[in-house]
Amino acid sequence: MNILSSQLCLRVVYVGYLNPRSQNVKLSRMVYRQPQVLTPSRKDVLIMTPWLAPIIWEGTFNMDILNEQFRLQNATIGLTVFSVKAYMIFLKQFLKSAEMYFMVGHRVNYYVFTDKPEYVPHLNVRNGRQIIILKIQSYARWQDISMHRMEMLSTFSRQRFQREVDYLVCADVDMRLSDHVGVEVLSSLFGTLHLGYYGLNRADFPYERRPQSQAHIPEDEGDFYYIGALFGGSVSEVSRLTEACHRAIMVDQANHIEAIWHDESHLNKYFLYHKPSKVLSPEYLWYQQQMSYVKDQNSTNFYMHNDVFSES
Repeated sequence: MNILSSQLCLRVVYVGYLNPRSQNVKLSRMVYRQPQVLTPSRKDVLIMTPWLAPIIWEGTFNMDILNEQFRLQNATIGLTVFSVKAYMIFLKQFLKSAEMYFMVGHRVNYYVFTDKPEYVPHLNVRNGRQIIILKIQSYARWQDISMHRMEMLSTFSRQRFQREVDYLVCADVDMRLSDHVGVEVLSSLFGTLHLGYYGLNRADFPYERRPQSQAHIPEDEGDFYYIGALFGGSVSEVSRLTEACHRAIMVDQANHIEAIWHDESHLNKYFLYHKPSKVLSPEYLWYQQQMSYVKDQNSTNFYMHNDVFSES
């Protein structure tokens, strides 16, 4: 599970209820090694949260089993990405890598939010997949673009996505998949552990600490620090999450305060009180050099974030 990216990396996926519309699907024989109740799949990492949500690491799942079970659901996955202003330069590589590795064998709608529809690349995608362009306005600052993402996702979830897809994966455009990302990530609601903070104490997480902000988390609260670059779930749960974050951002704006890490701060506040049903490990965001850096430095200052692409 080595996900390479020159900026930020992506490795993403789901297991859920069976779709009653497709119960007559005939599956192949399920021949695989018997699971051992007394032998954990991984002993070096936490694989279950205190609220019994699985943490997805390499070696904790069988992709063949998941794919067979997922076919019973007959589901469509929406992959959303915002490609605004200068970030348009990342879109083609993002889509090409997603075609190679994202939900292979399953139906996918790529939802491209952009202020420049005429620059969206024309790509030949697999059968059962389509690129859908959604025109949005731009904003002067990348922070505003990032925060308005929650508003756009909430609006389109209600107005469109609920009729077209079953699950949403919300990703940043400056990502490139370099390994298969499948149905193991999907659940009713999932978040991803931030590479820079997964081994630290909660007091060292870059939560919003000012009580005046709606994103405020006290130093004695918090489970993990989740990255805003990769989250998702069922359309209904993503709609609730994004609507709640948007409302909180608007309250902060009215009170003339901006959370330290913008929409990511509000995402972390939401996940504190609305626990995700699945958590993706930082393996979905790293490549080997970054992994080694984190282990060697154990630094609270290491923070990969999209501000390296801010406008000058």
